[in-house]
Amino acid sequence: MKFNRDIFKIQFNNVMPSKGCVLISEPFLQDKYFQRSVVYLIDHTEKGSMGLVLNKELEIDLSELMEDLHTEQKLPVFLGGPVAVETLFYLHTLESIPESLQVSDNLYLNGDFDLLKDYINTGGLVEGKIKFFFGYSGWEAGQLMAEIKQNAWLVGDITDDDVLRNEDEKVWEESLESLGEQYKVWTKFPKNPSLN
Repeated sequence: MKFNRDIFKIQFNNVMPSKGCVLISEPFLQDKYFQRSVVYLIDHTEKGSMGLVLNKELEIDLSELMEDLHTEQKLPVFLGGPVAVETLFYLHTLESIPESLQVSDNLYLNGDFDLLKDYINTGGLVEGKIKFFFGYSGWEAGQLMAEIKQNAWLVGDITDDDVLRNEDEKVWEESLESLGEQYKVWTKFPKNPSLN
């Protein structure tokens, strides 16, 4: 028996994307990067969009990759998206790091990495303050809006604290639930309905 996913289809929630919001993938999106993803938009203009997937943790610790990082703290790394996957990006709350790009009132992107390493090596708190990513998610002009109109994404809000959370399992479900009861049903769908 063929599964009819249209009976569960919930239309676009009429919220326009903007810098600092999140994109929440619809439950049947099978793309390996974006299945059940929550993407934090770093930038969104008529020229294109850039974001970081918040809930795809990799099985590595940044201190394992960098010999000059000396800390007992965990430094998890997330897969930010399919573009530039060998490039490290980081969101943080450290306004003292020069060359950082301010994304929200309290969140910054990248900046002087040597100073960031000094902060970590001298015992500066990482959890809740810094989140690391390899790669990013990018859309050309008009591409993201086209995907939204095809109901691939819902647009939602997120707090800076939630952006920096490291647990990834519940982020997608909680982001959907924050949009209201009508979206809660999405969280009950199996990842691959054909296996049910």
